[in-house]
Amino acid sequence: MTRLWRVAKLRVVLYIQGLTCLYSRLMADGTINCNRCGTQNSATARFCANCGNPFSTELQQQAAPAPLPPAAEMSPPAVNPAWQPAPVSYAAPMPIVANVRYGGFWMRFVAAIIDWILVQLVVFPVAAVLGAMIGLAGGAVDMPGFGIHMVRFIIGGTIGLLGNWIYEAAMESSSKQATVGKMALGLKVTDLEGRRISFARASGRHFAKLVSGMILLIGYIMAGFTERKQALHDMIAGTLVERTQ
Repeated sequence: MTRLWRVAKLRVVLYIQGLTCLYSRLMADGTINCNRCGTQNSATARFCANCGNPFSTELQQQAAPAPLPPAAEMSPPAVNPAWQPAPVSYAAPMPIVANVRYGGFWMRFVAAIIDWILVQLVVFPVAAVLGAMIGLAGGAVDMPGFGIHMVRFIIGGTIGLLGNWIYEAAMESSSKQATVGKMALGLKVTDLEGRRISFARASGRHFAKLVSGMILLIGYIMAGFTERKQALHDMIAGTLVERTQ
């Protein structure tokens, strides 16, 4: 009973205090201004019509939400140097300059003589056999001697041209990159970047020699004084003759 009496007494005291506060505000201006949002309310209102704020001090303390704990300060994550990417360099790489030596005029001249002798060792017997056959065939049909000699010349020249072309183009486009004469002198044929040339480029280089010879052999002599020892047919085909020794 004593405990119930105390609780009832406390409620009466709180109610009287609330009435006293409301009466004081009513006597002041007949309205109550909310101390939170400033909205005017009726003097008999216990809560603000706009934000719901209780006008009684005790009710304000009961309705006030508990303050939130201060947020923990977040520090930026540490950067692990091990995960940082390596700096990228955009500088152009330094070119690798190789000590390249080129075959001059006289070395190439000696190599050409060696190759001519080798080709003739194969072409001459074949041309001789075919010439004999042509002579026998011409005599059998009563062909004039001049006609027999013309046919022999044409056949022999054709065999010689084909032999030189196939020999030179096949050897210079092979893994050796040189004819037998050039290999004997330590020379090889490459493109302008030092790479192996194709059969088509080797063929173009061979037939470009006709241009070098047509201008009084000046195209061949150019190999003695150009910067990279290029003859005229080398310039036309885009090739170089390098020394391997």
